[in-house]
Amino acid sequence: MRTPIPFALALLLLGSGCSTSSATKPATSTAAPSPPPLSQATPPAAGVTLFENVRVFDGQAAQLSPPSNVLVVGRTIQSITTTPITPHAGQPVTRIEGAGRVLMPGLIDNHVHVLMSASSQADLLDPKVEPKLLQERATAEAGRMLMRGFTSVRDLGGPMLVDRPAIDRGSLPGPRIYPSGAMISQTSGHGDSRLPHERSRRFFGEVSRGEKLGANFIADGRDEVLTATREDLRAGASQIKVMAGGGAASAYDPLDVTQYTLDEMKAAVEAASDWGTYVTVHAYTPKAVRRAVESGVKCVEHGQLLDQATMQLLAQKGVWLSLQALDEAPPTAPENVRQKKHTVVSGTDNAFRWAKQYGVKLAWGTDFLFMPAQNVKQNSDILKLKQWMTPPEILKLVTHDNAKLLALSGPRNPYPGALGVVKSGALADLLLVDGNPLENLDLIGDPQKRFLVIMKDGRIYKNSLAAAAAG
Repeated sequence: MRTPIPFALALLLLGSGCSTSSATKPATSTAAPSPPPLSQATPPAAGVTLFENVRVFDGQAAQLSPPSNVLVVGRTIQSITTTPITPHAGQPVTRIEGAGRVLMPGLIDNHVHVLMSASSQADLLDPKVEPKLLQERATAEAGRMLMRGFTSVRDLGGPMLVDRPAIDRGSLPGPRIYPSGAMISQTSGHGDSRLPHERSRRFFGEVSRGEKLGANFIADGRDEVLTATREDLRAGASQIKVMAGGGAASAYDPLDVTQYTLDEMKAAVEAASDWGTYVTVHAYTPKAVRRAVESGVKCVEHGQLLDQATMQLLAQKGVWLSLQALDEAPPTAPENVRQKKHTVVSGTDNAFRWAKQYGVKLAWGTDFLFMPAQNVKQNSDILKLKQWMTPPEILKLVTHDNAKLLALSGPRNPYPGALGVVKSGALADLLLVDGNPLENLDLIGDPQKRFLVIMKDGRIYKNSLAAAAAG
């Protein structure tokens, strides 16, 4: 990514239906957020770590384990037992005395936009702000995500993070990132980010700036949808994001419209399936969701305007619903945007209640975008779920259940192995929590104070206990 971000990309973001207070005019420019507290230092390589005297929330059970010991060797959990563990002689061991605290899986956010959540709209538009700086901010924000306890995220659209390979190597702090690449949209669809002066590529041969940046593909007809899907897969997408309906804040498409014909949608599904992965769609309405389900789509993003019959269809077909508890549009937004966003927010209660009632496969995400100051609310967004679920249900949702959706990418899964659980053989993404979140979920909302140890892929990125002992 070496091209300044244009206003076309801003329209794409405004049209995403995400939890943002963006209006039609740019927000005030803000300085780059400060870097993560670890100063991007490389943690020790994954070795042997022994958690002693911890009570385990395994990602599924509604109760904690008895006091237990958990041995991590390399990248995985080797054993969990209530009896003492003696590591092999000659192995250097990091011992962490849990003192009865709770060991749980790392959190998972199934709907993020890593690069687009790290800078303001004004900075994205400002040609004086170099793309390198935007990438650096995104890398820093990825580090902060990890420090909030999010060890895995699904990035549902936008240019891919340049530093993701370094994060995966452990050279930089950050979560596991499941990228979608460029969002795929029809002409006049939810991801058609063109400005009025940008004419149709088909009729005038002009490629839009948003497409050049890798933020979106405008693809019409079966052949173009096939090509766009395959381009994303070639670029390393673990799943494909398609716009199947209108958006709450879109410049061109009303909330009620259905996008892509059945044949076009099937083209994306077939191309993704040939690569062993799946399509997820942006859609709110019953008509848009039903067409997507008929095409073979395996996940729906949003869905706040669904009726009970369509919610039952999702349950019957085993289609995932990735749902968010979005906020109202700000007073500064245009009237039509406020009305559309209010319609979406008003449907949230029914969506959560019916999804739970009918046994829909439910996932959760934040969908933050465009407002760097909002990112610190990533944990507190989980607390909104208390009006529909119990703390054990919520913790299972944001660990075990979200991990099941990540695994749908099959052979395109960049991180094969069990996530979202604490069990022998699982990948070692772990949080040591000061207190019992099964009884007091609010602990999750204060990661700086309550997450004493943060481990991802067997590496310790935060250990407040060691720091306190050294002090």
